[in-house]
Amino acid sequence: MQNDAVRRLSDAVFSAMALLTRLPVPGHRPMGAESAWAWPLVGALLGGLAAFLASALRWMDVPAGPTAAVVLAFLALLTGALHEDGLSDAADGLLGGRDRARRLEIMKDSRIGSYGALALVLVMLCSWAALAALIGTGAHWPALIAAAALSRAGMVVVMHLLPNARPSGYSAATGRPSAQGAALAVGLAALLALILLGSAALAAILAASLTSALLAMAAQRMIGGQTGDILGASQQLAFAACLTLLA
Repeated sequence: MQNDAVRRLSDAVFSAMALLTRLPVPGHRPMGAESAWAWPLVGALLGGLAAFLASALRWMDVPAGPTAAVVLAFLALLTGALHEDGLSDAADGLLGGRDRARRLEIMKDSRIGSYGALALVLVMLCSWAALAALIGTGAHWPALIAAAALSRAGMVVVMHLLPNARPSGYSAATGRPSAQGAALAVGLAALLALILLGSAALAAILAASLTSALLAMAAQRMIGGQTGDILGASQQLAFAACLTLLA
C-alpha cells in the first residue's frame, strides 16, 4: 500500500513536470488533469532553479538588472515559453476579436499581433523590474519559489471552475481537475508561500488570486470558458503580480 501511494505521488509529479516543462522526464505515465494538484510543486522547482541561477550570477558580480533578464529567459526556456505564448495569444484574442468565434479563431492563430506583443512586453517588463529589485536586496529565493507556485495553483483553479471554450486544444486534451485536486493545489501553494514569505504570503496569495479571478471572469464573458492560452496568461499575470507586490 505504501509503495503504491509513493508510486502514484511520483507519477503525478513527473506527469506534471512533463506537461508544464521541457525538462526530460523519461518513462513517465501521462495523467493529464489528474496531476494538476502537483503543478505548484513543479512551479516551486522551477522557481528554485531560477533562484539558484540568480544567486550564481550575483556571485559573479553580474548586476541585478541583467541577472533578472537572464533568469526570466531561463524560466521561459525551461517551459518552452508555454505560458508566454499563452499570454500573447490570449491578449490578441480577447482584445482583438469582436465576438466569441473570432476571438477563439485569433487565439488559435500562432502569429502574434499588436495586443499580444504589447502584453508580452509590459508583463515581462513588470516581472523584470520587480525581480531586479528583489535580486538587488537578496530576497529573490523565497519570492521566486512562492510566485512560481502560486501562479500555477491559479491555473488549476481556473481550469476547474471554467468549462473548455473549445472542444479541442491543449486544455481540452488535458481534462478538468477535480475539486479535490484544485483544493490540494491551492493548499500546497499557500503552504509553501507561508513557509517562505511569512506574513507577506497573505498579500502574495491575494495578488495571485485576484489576477487569476479577473482574467477568468473576462474569459468566461468573452469566450465562454478557458483555453490553454487563458491558463498561460493566468500564470504570467499572477507571477508578475506576486513579484511586483513582494518587491
